[in-house]
Amino acid sequence: MMPGLILETCDQGERNALSDAMEVMVRAFDPVFGEAWTLSQLSGVMLMPGTWLTVARIDAMPLGFALVRSVLDECELLLLAVDPLWRGRGVGETLLRDSLRTARRRGITSMNLEVRSSNNAIRLYEKTGFEYVHRRPGYYRGNDGQLHDALSFRIDMLA
Repeated sequence: MMPGLILETCDQGERNALSDAMEVMVRAFDPVFGEAWTLSQLSGVMLMPGTWLTVARIDAMPLGFALVRSVLDECELLLLAVDPLWRGRGVGETLLRDSLRTARRRGITSMNLEVRSSNNAIRLYEKTGFEYVHRRPGYYRGNDGQLHDALSFRIDMLA
């Protein structure tokens, strides 16, 4: 883990964590793709049982976050974002591996995710052990009207 990097996980809509996630979201998601969530969407998901948000910080500065929702023994990585100035330094991998550890501690046996087919994070998911499941052609519509395929990935976690 990167020296000085602190991960803070919350299960409820803790105001500072939501604010920090939104701060990262604005910088991390390219508006062309229309993938960034609103504060209302993020707050609404945080009210759902089995959802947790982990924010990565150095000092008080948020660098990235992971949002996971679980149901029974499965979970889905809903969002993983890293500030563009901090990409390539292990922040995303640290958040992803921490999300997997948290899921295992909660008795979850598999994690799923879906990602735009041109997203560079695919390399991270494959490196971490996620396996390609299927493609959804034209699933995402960017703000420019262009369609993008979605790729589904899954990792099975044995306790």
